[in-house]
Amino acid sequence: MSNRLAAIALIASLAACASPASRPYSAAPDGTQAINPIITNIFTADPAPIVHDGRVYLYVGHDEAGEGEMFRITDWRAYSTDDMKTWTDHGAIMKPTDFKWAVADAWASEPIEKDGKFWLYTAVEHDETDHGKSIGVAVSDSPTGPFTDALGKALVANSETDGPHTWDDIDPTVFEDEDGTFWLYWGNANLYYAPLADDMVSFAAPVRKVALMHFEEGPWLFKRGSLYYMAYAGIDEAENESEQIYYSTAPTVTGPWTYRGKIMGPGENSFTIHPGIVEFKGDWYFFYHNAALSIDGVEGAMGRRSVRAEHLYFNEDGSIRPITATQGGLTLPRQD
Repeated sequence: MSNRLAAIALIASLAACASPASRPYSAAPDGTQAINPIITNIFTADPAPIVHDGRVYLYVGHDEAGEGEMFRITDWRAYSTDDMKTWTDHGAIMKPTDFKWAVADAWASEPIEKDGKFWLYTAVEHDETDHGKSIGVAVSDSPTGPFTDALGKALVANSETDGPHTWDDIDPTVFEDEDGTFWLYWGNANLYYAPLADDMVSFAAPVRKVALMHFEEGPWLFKRGSLYYMAYAGIDEAENESEQIYYSTAPTVTGPWTYRGKIMGPGENSFTIHPGIVEFKGDWYFFYHNAALSIDGVEGAMGRRSVRAEHLYFNEDGSIRPITATQGGLTLPRQD
């Protein structure tokens, strides 16, 4: 059993958390620049940025693990910005038990807009009727929620896939292709995918699997030009036992995928790392988490992470330039 499997086997239960009112938020002392980490008043993880109506909306899980706990992620929260400097805190948008069939764990999620509604694909712990991690789907009329269960059951339950453990159905990434088809990828150890039906709560074709070099979890699907990109958290045990961010590219949304290399090394003080990539106003941004932040004397840890962002650059051949985590983050001037 890998370190990752041993760690996840110890995952702890969830505690509910109330939502504050929306408010401006900046990590910088002068209130004008979003230095790293972006959010400093709470621990956050698993960033998922999207662009809507001239703003970047950033969705994160709220880390609250105590001493001796591996993970306790209590709700999903949303932040937004129109300048990549000052962020508005929209508070909690949903908690796992808003899915009546779920019992805990606001793990990685990603939303997408269709016909004026926002669909949030999530990973949660199912109740005893289908023990293990499952993919849920929630819906809202607003990117800042509140989100409610759109299906009344799991979109993908642990018993429905053939993974090597009970947490193979996690970390959904959702993408709209140019023909209007929405695709969902997800997984740990196995990478699953399927096209979504028009109702956004069922699949239009059977679930399939694809193998990517070093893949562990945290897929993030996007397109630039004619290339489809899959960034993901992976492990190359010959190099490092912690997760790093790798990527592959393909000529179509279903492949064939070609391994292209590493984007970022392991996160400081964190076994996990999770990518989120978005283009905004002509520039590209890379979101991730590590556990370098301390809050009020409480040190960062595997279950107390902090979301950060860096500029992202492409070479002429479409390859991604490796990224180094910085404290300055988006305050650093962009390169030519």
